[in-house]
Amino acid sequence: MLRRLYEKTMRLAEGPNALLALVLVSFAESSFFPIPPDALLIPMVLAQRERAFKLAAWCTAASVVGGIVGYAIGALLYDTVGKWIIDFYVYGQNMDAFRATYAEWGAWIILIKGLTPIPFKLVTIASGFAGYDFWLFVLLSIVTRGIRFFLVAGLLHIYGEPIRNFLERRLELVTAGFAAVIVSGFVIVRYVV
Repeated sequence: MLRRLYEKTMRLAEGPNALLALVLVSFAESSFFPIPPDALLIPMVLAQRERAFKLAAWCTAASVVGGIVGYAIGALLYDTVGKWIIDFYVYGQNMDAFRATYAEWGAWIILIKGLTPIPFKLVTIASGFAGYDFWLFVLLSIVTRGIRFFLVAGLLHIYGEPIRNFLERRLELVTAGFAAVIVSGFVIVRYVV
């Protein structure tokens, strides 16, 4: 079953709607959606390595625009939509402490958490909620999301064929590892941050 899903994803990654799907997932992940765009970016770059950096640019741009929506949710709709999203990810009880920390460490929070498996939507909503400088938030989001997606695309562009072979030979192990990274992001948010 997993092998069929992988083959279907690879076919979709080469299809005419792949870029639209990547843009939508990248946008949504920064404001409310739980699946990181890497789940689409990786197979798309593996399927079309010559477009690696173009795909990373689209992924970054959509993620930053989605982050602006997340910021707006935190700034304008925190008491309704924002609180519901934060509570859904079991982080609501720490938002006041998180807001206080933003005054001193906001830039580092955005930069570091934008690179990790911690859901970026928590950072974007919290940035708006904390009233963090909007333009600095946008600049830091471009930097951190750009580093993340261009690093993934660059590595896949350079080492794509060996990585693809590794993925195809050890698909179950890689899938379990990817799931563990996603779950660890939520666990870190819940018990560490």
